[in-house]
Amino acid sequence: MGATHRHPGGAVPRSARSPLDALRPAAFGADPSGERMARIRRSPNFADGVFVNPVGTDRTPSGSMLAYLPTYFRKENRLRRVPAHPVPVHPTTVADLAAPAASGLRLTWMGHSSVLAEIDGARVLFDPVWSERCSPFALAGPRRLHLVPVPLSETGPLDAVIISHDHYDHLDMPTVRALARTGTRFVVPLGVGAHLEHWGVPAGRITELDWHESAEVAGLTLTATPARHFCGRALRNTQHTLWASWVVAGPRHRIFHSGDTGYFPGFAAIGDRYGPFDATMVQIGAYSEFWPDIHMTPEEGTRAHLDLQGGDPSAGVLLPIHWATFNLAPHPWAEPGEWTLRAAHEAGVTMAAPRPGEPFEPAGTPPATPWWRAVAAEPAGDGPAGRPARNPLAEAADVAVHSAVSGAAPGSHGAGTETAGAPRG
Repeated sequence: MGATHRHPGGAVPRSARSPLDALRPAAFGADPSGERMARIRRSPNFADGVFVNPVGTDRTPSGSMLAYLPTYFRKENRLRRVPAHPVPVHPTTVADLAAPAASGLRLTWMGHSSVLAEIDGARVLFDPVWSERCSPFALAGPRRLHLVPVPLSETGPLDAVIISHDHYDHLDMPTVRALARTGTRFVVPLGVGAHLEHWGVPAGRITELDWHESAEVAGLTLTATPARHFCGRALRNTQHTLWASWVVAGPRHRIFHSGDTGYFPGFAAIGDRYGPFDATMVQIGAYSEFWPDIHMTPEEGTRAHLDLQGGDPSAGVLLPIHWATFNLAPHPWAEPGEWTLRAAHEAGVTMAAPRPGEPFEPAGTPPATPWWRAVAAEPAGDGPAGRPARNPLAEAADVAVHSAVSGAAPGSHGAGTETAGAPRG
């Protein structure tokens, strides 16, 4: 594995700042400069002034926005993109986390791409977003569709926070500032440290990695691996911060977090070099025909999981991420969960279907209840075919979920006791 690299420094001199910088929202972060920018220029993944993808991207959100906007604002489509009833959040997360993981590996999906991983005695938090909106503005932007399962202060001590890239739904300024006060270490892709320093994270607690570079934290090896995406937080996106997927390896367990990515052949190479994995956390939501190169569909996410496991469907557990929490794409709200359920079943892959905040151990029996069916605005389709997914593991639980989750009699769609609103913590 590559050498461990720490913070390269490089704050922007006052004399080099534009007068307009005073008007720049703090949430926009800061551009890399100085020695940090010099290291970026030396990266083998930086060419012609920008970071480049392992496989080219022809269709991205910026290039498709004019075609996408009519779909986004159409009323009937907007209603399908949000749940009709409150999203169930696991009610006893804090108590469940108080006991150590029996197997040495436990995952808790907090919603979207935020996952707490307890692995071989260490605790790592991926892409924490605890704010009400994933936006630079408190009163505008995509709003959270369910409560944060636990207050940030009650997630317990962390050995590391891992960030996949600098988009707002993965790198959240208020959350970072709160975590900075805990003394935890941040491990991020190359260039992202400029944002963290701008928000008050001490330079000595930031480790920036290029693809295939590693850092050692609390007995774990954290390795940045390739992804097919892009970066940027401000109106002028310089593409000077890297995006990454992540491998976390301990003495007994290995896990993978995809961050945001389009499908590409590199998953098999990551699996060959670092796998197989006890669990993969794979992006399966916010896909669209308008940007097929930078986000995966559930079917592609399932294929990525198989690639990472060397083609062995019996290896490890697939935890779908990047869905259910924010409305970021034109697909129906419940479709990512349903489509992944069907794709995983057809591929023979074990898929975990936890409610937000529901801890599980991949070595045991993962949660399989399709909880989203009780709160969706319409019957969940499994993708373009629109056929409901049926999973034998979930079949018996499907009837019970309407009663236990939504508080209604089986077969009805009454609202449960959880209410959406400001996140706890």
